[in-house]
Amino acid sequence: MSTLNLTFTGAEILLPGEGLVQVPLSIADGVVVQDRQREVELAGYRILPGIVDLHGDGFESHVAPRRGAMKDTTEGLIAAEAEIAANGITTAVLAQFYSWEGGLRGPDFAHRVLSALAEVRSQVVSDLRAQLRFETHLLEHYDELAQKLERWGVNYVVFNDHLPHERLAQGRKPPRLAGQALKAGRSPEAQLEMLMALHARGPDVPQALDGLSAKLAKQGVRMGSHDDTSAEMRALWRARGVRIAEFPETLEAAEAARVGGDVIVMGAPNLVRGGSHKGNVSALDLVTMGFCDALASDYHYPSPRRAALMLSEAGVLPFEAAWNLVSAGPAKALGLTDRGRLSPGMRADLVILAKDTGRVAGTISGGRVSHLSGDLAARLIR
Repeated sequence: MSTLNLTFTGAEILLPGEGLVQVPLSIADGVVVQDRQREVELAGYRILPGIVDLHGDGFESHVAPRRGAMKDTTEGLIAAEAEIAANGITTAVLAQFYSWEGGLRGPDFAHRVLSALAEVRSQVVSDLRAQLRFETHLLEHYDELAQKLERWGVNYVVFNDHLPHERLAQGRKPPRLAGQALKAGRSPEAQLEMLMALHARGPDVPQALDGLSAKLAKQGVRMGSHDDTSAEMRALWRARGVRIAEFPETLEAAEAARVGGDVIVMGAPNLVRGGSHKGNVSALDLVTMGFCDALASDYHYPSPRRAALMLSEAGVLPFEAAWNLVSAGPAKALGLTDRGRLSPGMRADLVILAKDTGRVAGTISGGRVSHLSGDLAARLIR
């Protein structure tokens, strides 16, 4: 597919180690180049590295807007890509559950989404990838997981445990039991029975995780843990080769991750709204203390851009450092050495923002336009 061969002039360009500078930027054949191309004047705009979103589940509203309403998953993913691109994201990791919760979080739905994603990748401009959010107590799925990941083309797994253990240990019904049962197609009684059985497996889970993580590591799968609460928990995951700490819930867990050299990912919505909606540690506090390597969209695709701009405008971080949390930082965490910075030879992944409003005017992924609007469209299309 054809790519843009252009030189942008008049805009502020975010260059590594230099910050925002007004210099020409040229792209050709899908990468940043030094040779001049056809010039496009972009005074009043900022050209930044495209956003690399390493955890987002906002796509769920497109593939399952209502229970049973969306039958063609590929169409839902194409619609999700339009929203992703409109928010300046050039590489998007879709975080798909593989959970006992059932419905759009169940194994069957995961197969449906990930199979559709493999099919749709060639039809979209944005680089769409997947993360499997695997529930640790699904012991009967351990043996086949590595093979499934290979078949789906997924090389990133994050381990979750969303069982309400405290309630189950007390023999009490968890909150929202009836609603969860309805989504999973079970009676509340059957749902509770299943939860109790999963909870009872607790003593067998650590050893099973040791074996599974070793197997996935040999397969080259990148691994993360979700919602760490303590230094001890982070140390256990690190010992298994699970080196990404996704959304640690406490300062203790985040500090332990930093000391251990692990990657720390926080949710951009947490920062934008001024705190966690669950009362966990503030993303802003962790960023301020240097305990954050990347910000992810989580459930809201506009948030990475907004969070980076807020950090800069509030004086918390210099502009380049703030933007690195949504570009170079997550790219490094994913092992993607060809993006996250605007340097010759790097992928031409750009987001073009209106300087006065900070809104996305255009997004270019791999040198191809994925989103274009307003005056910028008129300047490029001529």
